[in-house]
Amino acid sequence: MEDFKIIAFTHKSLSLEDIGVLHVEEEQLETRLNILKIKMNLPELMYLSTCNRVEFLLKLDQDITPDYVRKFIDSFLADSNSEIAENISSKAEIYKNVDALSHLFTVASSLDSLVVGEREIITQVRNAFEKCKELGLTGDLLRLVIKKTIETGKEVYSNTDIAKKPVSVVSLAYRKLKELQVNISSRILIIGAGQTNTSMGKYLKKHGFVDLTVFSRTLEKAETLANDLGGKAFSLDSLPDYRKGFDVIISCTGSADFIITKDNYQLLLNGELSTKIIIDLAIPNDFDNSIKDDFKVNLIAINNLKSIAEENLKERKGELVHCQKIIQKNIEDFLQVLRERKVELAMREIPAKVKEIREAALNGVFAKELKELDSKSRETLDKVISYMEKKYISVPMKMAKEVLLGKSSSDE
Repeated sequence: MEDFKIIAFTHKSLSLEDIGVLHVEEEQLETRLNILKIKMNLPELMYLSTCNRVEFLLKLDQDITPDYVRKFIDSFLADSNSEIAENISSKAEIYKNVDALSHLFTVASSLDSLVVGEREIITQVRNAFEKCKELGLTGDLLRLVIKKTIETGKEVYSNTDIAKKPVSVVSLAYRKLKELQVNISSRILIIGAGQTNTSMGKYLKKHGFVDLTVFSRTLEKAETLANDLGGKAFSLDSLPDYRKGFDVIISCTGSADFIITKDNYQLLLNGELSTKIIIDLAIPNDFDNSIKDDFKVNLIAINNLKSIAEENLKERKGELVHCQKIIQKNIEDFLQVLRERKVELAMREIPAKVKEIREAALNGVFAKELKELDSKSRETLDKVISYMEKKYISVPMKMAKEVLLGKSSSDE
């Protein structure tokens, strides 16, 4: 585990706005991460971005110093303001070796989330790995780490009450919406058709809201969600021309820029003067916060949900000890798996070497003598050689495990 490192930026040390600076839009992800991998000479890299954290999982054979983090962030942010990069770099959380493994298991088990017990994080970890694997950024170490991470998260959710009466950012946002006594006939614009807004839309439909209009960069995605909700669909490009008014806007996109600016907000109002509700679940924010200065707005953003999230943590505190025991057991199990994997990698050339020796013996050293054997003798000799070949491959592996892992042959 000495090469496993994590550089994390979370809600515990950074504002959600600062974390948003590290968010990468889908179309830029491949380029940005490949440049980072090359510049920092990383054998393996995984990028995890959620609403309250951005983490970089690395295979790296050197220590991570403050200077290394600064170079890392400079390489990742490229043309960003140096002052912003310096501030973000100084707030990095660094984990290495077993501590990195413990941190990742804790994250995937939702014990380190803004909303403890939220199951969505395990899906986000899996999807982040699959994406980075698809981009050719990961390797054997991160494959094994993530496999065990998913198993650990599932075990925590299955064998504890940490996710009992599950609470999510979406459910917290809906709770705030309910507190504002929003009428079910309200006109609701849903901007973005990703996982978060899909969940939010299902909440709204379940509780009787019917006037739902979905906007997305991809019209097909907007239509899919709108069909599920019984609503209408438009491409995001058509948002500035929308003139049917609204009571609530729910926005969660991957845009690096504001989706709702002062100018297009005024156009969307279409002359209406009543107080509107904005639910901004995006990181970075989709909604220009300065709009509140000129218009009547009730803003519900992730930052506003922290107090409810803290209450949620208190309710689940009794389960944390049980969860930590499961995590510790899985760390010990994984370290054993990793040791076995190291033995396998060290011994993997043996089968090829044994086959080389066999081919040299049959086709070179003893080729003349073998020609003089009758078919029955040749068949018997082949059986003997095949038997010995299998033993020459399996016996060294068993002996290595006995010596290096403390396993006896009978354990196999």
